[in-house]
Amino acid sequence: MNLPHRKRKLRLPRVALVSALCLFVCAAIVYSLVGLAPPPPHPELTTNAFPIVTPTLRFGLATDTVSLRTDTILEGQTLSDILLQQGLDNQQTFDAANAFNELLDVRDLRAGRVYTIIDDEDTEGPDFLAYQPSIYEYVRLDLKGGDLSERTRLPVKTEIALAAGKIESNLWNAMTGAGLSHALTDRMEDALQWSVDFYHVQPNDAFQLIYEKKFVEGEDAAPGMVKAARYSTGGDDIYAFWYCSPDSTYQGYFGLNGEPMKSTFLKSPVRFSRMSSAFNLRRFHPVQKRIKPHLGTDYAAARGTPILATADGVIVERGRRGGNGNFVKVRHSKQYTTQYLHMQKFEEGQSVGTRVRQGETIGYVGSTGLATGPHVCYRFWKDGRQIDHTKLRFPPAKNMPDSLLPEFEALRDTYLFELNKVGQPLRDTKEQIAEGKKLQAEMAAK
Repeated sequence: MNLPHRKRKLRLPRVALVSALCLFVCAAIVYSLVGLAPPPPHPELTTNAFPIVTPTLRFGLATDTVSLRTDTILEGQTLSDILLQQGLDNQQTFDAANAFNELLDVRDLRAGRVYTIIDDEDTEGPDFLAYQPSIYEYVRLDLKGGDLSERTRLPVKTEIALAAGKIESNLWNAMTGAGLSHALTDRMEDALQWSVDFYHVQPNDAFQLIYEKKFVEGEDAAPGMVKAARYSTGGDDIYAFWYCSPDSTYQGYFGLNGEPMKSTFLKSPVRFSRMSSAFNLRRFHPVQKRIKPHLGTDYAAARGTPILATADGVIVERGRRGGNGNFVKVRHSKQYTTQYLHMQKFEEGQSVGTRVRQGETIGYVGSTGLATGPHVCYRFWKDGRQIDHTKLRFPPAKNMPDSLLPEFEALRDTYLFELNKVGQPLRDTKEQIAEGKKLQAEMAAK
């Protein structure tokens, strides 16, 4: 009678055992899944929660927690005057001025330039004086007498830029009208001075440039060199491309077919001037009031404008004589000699026997001797006889070897593509290249 009841009792532990086993297996599965799962990601930091503030740097210092006061150097004001105004005593002023002079000659502190006083309010008195002799560098003077004075060259950032313009009256107006600087005008003339007469530009002449644009601390600095230029005038296009061979043997400006742009002589000894009197065997002399041959070419320019040697040579005469005033004479070869008259003064460090390079300053425009105004009379001798240099076809410079032409032509084509973005040539460029190659072959055959 009790057997069924006993059987039910025996089944209860078996059920519990099975249940426990199931729970154990499930727990093991869950544990393994948890162990294999990747860890949760770390909480992300946002700039809203923890803003990152980049300090403002100037003169090599974080300026967010200091005050800056800018003032202008007055006429006749010395560095000592400025330092005494900041509350330094005589000894501190003396020491600070000496420390400054070790970094930069105090005579380079020019009236009209600005300086900056940097003051940390947590210290007594001003801490630094900063001065920029140019946009490219600064001098920081430690007014506390510490070792934090320094002269630093600022980094220059260079970008490649395009420019274009059209002549309406003169080149300068065209450049400035296009928002370009006089310094870039100078660079363009450097590239094209051997093939373009910038003293006789014509309305509707046009130009396109590829040049280096430079920045210092985000501000425009003087432009770098012109990498490529096209000047369109008189129905023709004149090109100049800067190229430097891998070994630097050939470097300079070259034309469409790799021909050097640099002639033996510059067209003029003065930049940005005007021809005021041409070579003339029957000119009426404005001072002597009589007909007298004018065996030179006059270029009017502002007093003090640099006068340039038009070619490499040696100074053979330098002095003052009668109506010539101050003059320099340069022998370039057995065949050619040039002379530059009416100088205000000579370039320092030169004398008879000094070798000068093409484009090097040899003097400055004046009106010494028989002259009605500031100009340079440029005289040119060939084989001992004075001639009109504007009528002379100068011999070309050294040609680029054929082995360099593929590299040059690839660079030229890249520049042409960029120039065409801001203007179009008057003539078909491929046609011009073909004509140039034909002319080179004809000249080589002679």
